[in-house]
Formats: sequence, structure tokens, C-alpha cells
Amino acid sequence: MTETTAPAPSPDRWPPTTTSGGTGTIPLGRGGVGVFPLCLGGNVFGWTADEAASHAVLDAFADAGGNLVDTADAYSHWVEGNSGGESEAVIGRWAAERGVGGGFLVATKTGMLPGADLSRASVDAALDASLGRLQRDAVDLYYAHVDEEDRPVEEVVATFAGLVADGRARSWGVSNWSAARISAAVAAAREASVPGPVAVQNEGSAVVPTDPAVLSAAAEAGMLALPYSTLASGFLSGKYSREGDLPSSPRAGGVRDKHMNERGWAVLDAVTEVARGRDAEVASVALAWLRAQGMVPIASARTPQQLRPLLAGALMELSADELHAITGAGAGSAA
Repeated sequence: MTETTAPAPSPDRWPPTTTSGGTGTIPLGRGGVGVFPLCLGGNVFGWTADEAASHAVLDAFADAGGNLVDTADAYSHWVEGNSGGESEAVIGRWAAERGVGGGFLVATKTGMLPGADLSRASVDAALDASLGRLQRDAVDLYYAHVDEEDRPVEEVVATFAGLVADGRARSWGVSNWSAARISAAVAAAREASVPGPVAVQNEGSAVVPTDPAVLSAAAEAGMLALPYSTLASGFLSGKYSREGDLPSSPRAGGVRDKHMNERGWAVLDAVTEVARGRDAEVASVALAWLRAQGMVPIASARTPQQLRPLLAGALMELSADELHAITGAGAGSAA
């Protein structure tokens, strides 16, 4: 497939990216590609955001200097009439229509679709299918979407390193893995002298921080942490309050059960207070807090309007006092 040059980021919004992690970028692994400090989540594309809306969000993200979108072959198989891969196909058509090439990075994942696993045959076929939908010759970052702890880590490493070796994946990572398995994968890759994982994608937000052991294992290996559920399923979006009515939806019910407790409210209060002092959106502050921990948060938007506070969070630098207030609220409250 022929790739063309991606549109250059607006220099007044964010410095152009480089392949060496230059000024204004965060490296993807050691010596990897520099990425904008916000990864656009593609889980809503082809689900709650239709094709036109998804393309509008992608346009706005790229125009702001964003250069990494995250998707998966499982998105969104849970929707009636969908079978998985819908998000990838939306991204692929957008990139083809806009002439977007290698300057815009795509991460996708495999292993979570019903019937899929991390065997070489399954992963190999899944990547070929993803590349077809994405209309690309290679994906920039390919994740094992889940772990299979009964599968030898050496086998998983050999499978994903093989995809890097044959050129269909430029790097690989792990999602929803434990610290022990991450360390084992890194050790196995070093022992075999093959490419190891460069990124980890686990849940992480100011309300539900990523397991410190996972972050430690990732940092030890020079891996980049890209947390998901960074706004705690919307709890940190600014639409909830202690006094407010809970929206009547299954998603809202999950937010209530998981986050509406003493600790959750304390964190939300702290984030809201910082946002109020800055005349900023709650979501912006929540993402800026994650960035201050050295992570690149993943967040999704259904419209360009919803994207704006996410982009603001990518550019916001919190003070030491603001960071302490948010971190202390979580540490000082029980769930």
C-alpha cells in the first residue's frame, strides 16, 4: 500500500513530532517514535460515534498535533449487528480519504474477541485482518489485549516479536497484564535477543490508579504506560456531583457502583477544586494529573466538542500543590 505524508501538526499548538522523541514529544519505548501526550481512544468509533462524527474527531485530533490513535479488533463486537473490527475500519477509511501516512501512528490489539487467543496462528490471522481494515502494511503498536497466564510467556514473546521481525508490527505491547508477567516477558525477550514489549495499557485514573507494581515493572524496562479508562468511565468528566441526579443508564450504574464512594468523591472534589481555580474543565485536570505521573493517557470523544477538554489536558501543566491535592485526596480516603 502506498503511504503519503501526514498533515503536519499546527506549530502553534504542539511542536512537530520526531522519530527520536524530540522536544514536545514522549518516546514510545527506548529510542522509539515520539508521541503527542494524549492518545485518542477509538473504542467509540463505529459504536456511539458514527462514521462522520468519528472522522470529525480524528480530523480535530490530527489538526491539534495528535499522532496516536488506539483501537482493537474487538471494538465493537458487543453491539448488535457488529462482529468486531468496526473501529479499525472507520480509522482505515479516514486515513485513506485524508491521505494520512506514516506520521500518524495506529495502535491496535488482539486477544479479546470471542474465540481468539494468543497462539501464533490466532494472532497472525488477527493482525492480517486488522491491517486489511486499517488499510495499512504495518501497525505501529500491536498489543496482546489480555494475558493468558497458562500460556508460556516465552511463546507470547516469540509470537509478537515475530510480527515485528516480519515488518507487520513496528513494536508490540501488553494490556491488562500483571507486573510479574510484564517482567517475565521483558526477561524472555532479552534472553532470546528479540524485540520486547515497549508499552503497557492497563486501567488508570486519579480514582483508580494503575497498579504501582505494573508501573514500576514498565519503568524498569523503559516501557511507556498508556492507561485506559482515564476519566473513570466519565466520573471525572465533570458531569457528576455529590448532589446531582444519577443519569439512568447502565454505564451510570457502573459508575455509581465502582466510583461513588468516599474515596471517589474525595478525588473528584480535589480535581474539581483545581479545575475551578484554573477555570478549566474537570476532564482536563484529570488527564493532566496522569501526564504528570509520566504516562500518556488514552481518552475518547464522540464529537470535536468533547475532544477539546481532552486536548487541553494534554497541554496543561499542574503545579506541585495541585498534584499533591489530588494525590492526597486519593491516598487519604478509603474506598
